[in-house]
Amino acid sequence: MKLLEGKTAIITGGSRGIGKAIVEIFAKQGANVAFTYSSSSEAAKAIEAEVSKEGVKVKAYKSDASNFEQAQKLASEVLKEFGSIDILINNAGITKDNLLMRMSEEDFDRVIEVNLKSVFNMTKAVQRTMLKQRKGSIINMSSVIGVMGNAGQSNYAASKAGIIGFTKSMAKELGSRNIRNNAIAPGFIITEMTEKLGEETIKYYQEGIPLKRGGTPEDIANACVFLGSDMSAYVTGQVLNIDGGMLT
Repeated sequence: MKLLEGKTAIITGGSRGIGKAIVEIFAKQGANVAFTYSSSSEAAKAIEAEVSKEGVKVKAYKSDASNFEQAQKLASEVLKEFGSIDILINNAGITKDNLLMRMSEEDFDRVIEVNLKSVFNMTKAVQRTMLKQRKGSIINMSSVIGVMGNAGQSNYAASKAGIIGFTKSMAKELGSRNIRNNAIAPGFIITEMTEKLGEETIKYYQEGIPLKRGGTPEDIANACVFLGSDMSAYVTGQVLNIDGGMLT
């Protein structure tokens, strides 16, 4: 039995890294998947074609979750195309790191807009459908940085901490309608983004992790399967740290 059989998921930022892994594993677990991308339509179409081989419906949408109107439009298009929205994964995110004294207002605002406001936009966009269905699972991608902070990442940390507060509030607001809201806080995950740090830095980070390795995008995607499936039917308002013991 596939854990997500017959469910429809929207995954923002699904064309690379963690988002791509979620798209792939969700399809393997029987979910129909609508995912968004921001720039490379070629990469998105290739994923669409490849993942469709799992025998599920997969569709890529060029959509900016940080734009309120685009989020609304996406949700109504997905509902029309797929017939339901059972799972929302707010995964789209960016970094613009700098010490506060060097950080521009623009860099602060943009990170808050893409990482945090997009969660508001998309949750609001799917809310009506999920309320009508009287069920749904919303999974928001936070970060261990949102839990512990980090020098040079005040904008990113603020956005990811904001996601945790928003998630807990939505769990209380939507729980009576069987709509669950949880956050995932990934630790040091090896993706295209972290590979740019270089071998020495990666090694340094891994030494401080009890499991002595960086996480994989699949480690995060598997947790999303659990939170999206009925196996987690009594789990809401939680922050799941997937960090190899980093915050232990």
